[in-house]
Parts: sequence; structure tokens; C-alpha cells
Amino acid sequence: MFEPFFTLLKAKGISVSLTEWITLMEALDKKAADASLTNFYYLARMIMVKTEADFDAFDLAFREYFKGIHSENIPEQFSRWLENPEDDEIEKSQENQLQQEPNQQKRDAKIVHEQYRERLAQQKTRHDGGRNWIGTKGTSAFGNAGRAKGGIRVGGRPGMNSAFMVISQEKYRDFRRDKALDYRQFQTAFRQLRQFSSRVDEAKTELDLDQTIQSTCNQGGYLKLEWAKPRKNTVKLLLLFDSGGTMIPFSTLCNNLFQAVNKANHFKDVKTYYYHNCIYSKCYKTPECVTGDWVDTQWLFQNLDSDYKVIIVGDAQMAPEELYSKTGNYRGPNGGYSGYEWLLMMKKHYKKIVWLNPRKISYSAGIDWMEAVNAIEGIIPSYKLSVDGLKEAIKYLIGKKKSPL
Repeated sequence: MFEPFFTLLKAKGISVSLTEWITLMEALDKKAADASLTNFYYLARMIMVKTEADFDAFDLAFREYFKGIHSENIPEQFSRWLENPEDDEIEKSQENQLQQEPNQQKRDAKIVHEQYRERLAQQKTRHDGGRNWIGTKGTSAFGNAGRAKGGIRVGGRPGMNSAFMVISQEKYRDFRRDKALDYRQFQTAFRQLRQFSSRVDEAKTELDLDQTIQSTCNQGGYLKLEWAKPRKNTVKLLLLFDSGGTMIPFSTLCNNLFQAVNKANHFKDVKTYYYHNCIYSKCYKTPECVTGDWVDTQWLFQNLDSDYKVIIVGDAQMAPEELYSKTGNYRGPNGGYSGYEWLLMMKKHYKKIVWLNPRKISYSAGIDWMEAVNAIEGIIPSYKLSVDGLKEAIKYLIGKKKSPL
């Protein structure tokens, strides 16, 4: 029963085991879903989805298998246009249109889908109560809450309940592992650094859950609470952000990272500085990278010891001469060394250092401005600035993963 659904889940990248599938079948035999598709949805997701990162893939598979809903993204602009229609004005427009089209026939699916693609490419504004564009209400074959016979419902709620295809916005797409991180996800990832906290010499006031479980098992199930000394934050973090130029599209992403780190309560110390394209003899105090408003990179080496964990954020997009030349820094002094040499010194001084690249992809050889990316990845362990990428970087920082070099 439902074997094709199991296959579809696997095809969407969800690691469903046979044990979990059998558990679901047993739950259905015991009428846990109560003959309700909604209940089945939550039951199946609870049993087979192990992480919220797979919620989006599960929804796509579920809609495709049970509801015939096409797994296709709605462009963000169209999503906004299709929300919150002004009912009064629409109803009047809709009434007039229905009078003009009393014998409206159901449309041909293939033709309507071709027309939908054309509207996506051509439409520039929101439309409510119309008969042609992708909008709300009205008699158009595209949109939601309308009175068309047949057509494509795009998001929202049904009108005539006769659409032959539904294109739905992905509710959980921001949880996917390949998505850029938001503030909440940054906070979650950085919690792993708590493992570097050390126990202080005070009374045992914190519940030691692992030891409590072990002691309870040793006593044949009789509860025995175990307590531990509180932890003291010992993690020291140095953040270095590339600012300006090609990093401007990622300013919100970097701000989320900055806010998450500075509002976290599990760091002994956090220092944040900025650079442009590559680190040279100066690191700026603010993202504006104003000349003179900086500290010497050598000062960082002298005052921030090698126990600081370093996260460098940047896309590394620069010409080779900017990385390799001793005069490649067009914004300020090089200090007698090239950017490449400064990065070697950073790597030598700090025990744990990673580079997070929001554009990290597989680059082709022979493209000049991409040469710097490969060179930097040859010095400093580099990761994609995504959910999985940050988790891997954190594992490396806490010593649970070898360098990817």
C-alpha cells in the first residue's frame, strides 16, 4: 500500500528506511490516521522525516502523489501579488465578467500551461478580478479564488475547485540544507561551539542528563539524578567579513551572521573586523572600510592569541594580481606582503580557521578572476555559506572533522 509514495520520498532525497515504512503501515492498520488525509500527512511526516531540513522535500512529494500539485516555485513577486485581494472591488469586477461570459467552457490543459508560461514572462503588475493575467478572483485561467472552469491555481485558495493543476508555494523551503542561512539557523549552528565550554570549580548545580540516564539504567530503571558543575564559556571567536563590491548582495546574510554571534551567550569573547576582497596589513573596524578607521593585522596577532577560532566570510572574487602582488591592495597599504602571504600568516598563527564563501561552487581553470578562489581554498579550509556548509565548518572548528584540504 502506498509503495509508489515510498519510492517518491526516496527520489526527493529523504532517507526513509524500511523500518520507518513498516512503522507507518502498522500505524495505519491501527487507524492512527482515522481515514483523514490531513492526519495521514502529519503521521507520515512524524515517522519518516528526521529533520526540518527535509520538510520541504516531504511536502513536494506529498502534494505530487496525493493531490496532483505541481512542485514548482512561484516567483516571489507573484507570491506577493496573489495575496490579500481587495474583495469588494474584485466582486464587482467579477460579477461583470461573469455576465459577459455566461457560457464559459473548460480550457485545454496543454494550451493553458503554455499561456501560463507566457504570462510569467510578460506580466509586470498585480491583477485582481481580471480575465487574462495571473491574479486573484476574476475569470482568468491563472491565479486563485477565481471563477474559471479549469486552469491553473497558483497559490492561495480555490474558487471553482476545477483546476487541473495547482502550483503551490513551498512552505518549508527556507529549512532546506542548501539554502542560505537566516538568523535562526546561524544561532542553531553556533550552539555546537558550546562543547568547548569548561566546567568551573563550583557546586554541582546542573543536571547531567547523560549520566542520569546511565545511572538510572544501572539501577534497573529506578531514577537517579546526577548533577554536574556549571560550564564556563571559553570559546573566543574572531570574525572577518569581506565588505562592499561583490559582497553587497550578501549584506543581509552577513548581518544575520553578525547578529547571531553577538547575541549568543556561549562565547567568552567575540571580535569582528572587516576587509575588502582580501586581508592585508589593516583590518577595518566598520563595514564601510574607511581609511584610517582600522587596526593593524599584526596587532591582531599580538593581542588575539592563537586559541581564537577564526571565521573569514567572503566570496574571494578578485584579480590574481590583487591576491599575489605586494601592491595589489588598491584601498590601503599592503605592509610589504601580498594578500596571499597575509593569509598564510593568518593560517600559521591561528590553530582553527575557516573560510565561508556565499558563492562557493566548482570553478573552472583558466578564468583569471576565479583563480583567487582556488588559491585561497588551497590555504584555508573553505565551505559554502549554507546550512550544511556552516555545520561542517563548525565541526572543523571544534576538532570533530579534518580539514577538507
